[in-house]
Amino acid sequence: MSLEKVIAITGKPGLYKLIAQTRGGFVAESLIDKKRMSVNIQQNVSVLSEIAIYTLTEEVPLREVLKSIKKKENGGATSVKAKDGKDKLEEYFFEILPDYDEDRVYASDIKKVIQWYNLLLEHNMLDLEEDSEAKTEDVKSEEA
Repeated sequence: MSLEKVIAITGKPGLYKLIAQTRGGFVAESLIDKKRMSVNIQQNVSVLSEIAIYTLTEEVPLREVLKSIKKKENGGATSVKAKDGKDKLEEYFFEILPDYDEDRVYASDIKKVIQWYNLLLEHNMLDLEEDSEAKTEDVKSEEA
């Protein structure tokens, strides 16, 4: 599953997988407890594929940040926990994304990225995301 089907809902913990569209919104399933819920179109929702992290020069897609974490951790869980102190989180994030903008990326944002990475890893969704990218690249090379 690619990041286009994974969402974060403001005010709700964790991540959700899009299941179906309804007349007034859609149905999402929690990755944490597998409970399904109806999400109203008026709720504030972020699709992970549309999220980017500010750097001093540009915005880096979340997908690239997750790949950097996976590479650093050799495909395992993060060496820091989301509940670690601000300094430890920022130090870790500098290793992942050396030029991230400290003024616009807060410790709470870093915590979310770490939590999301571990949750996606736990559900084997990071490998599938890379597979879908490889398929997209194959299609593009065939069209050329």
